[in-house]
Amino acid sequence: MRLYVGGLPYQTTQQELTELFEQVGEVSFATVITDRDTGRSKGFGFVEMTDDDAARSAIDRLNGTSLGNRTITVNEARERPMGGGNGGGGRGGYQSRDRRPGGGRNDRGPRY
Repeated sequence: MRLYVGGLPYQTTQQELTELFEQVGEVSFATVITDRDTGRSKGFGFVEMTDDDAARSAIDRLNGTSLGNRTITVNEARERPMGGGNGGGGRGGYQSRDRRPGGGRNDRGPRY
């Protein structure tokens, strides 16, 4: 079972997250989510446990407890919807607010 762990202290490492959950059961995977640009922790992560009963026990035992100076949230992770979640179809970057052909220009050509 895959678990969401929120409210992590920003200095928490993947090893520390693994060790915390290994107190309850066998951990097959653990990761702390980091910002792509800065590499800094975003304060949450995911843990996958091999046994569903151990995962449920981890939720019961660890949700609402303190880690460092923060209270952590532990619950079952929900699958993210496909397509980026914003309905944009995965298109990145900036787009014109005007959806008319020509990138927002009218039929008269460029404005000077």
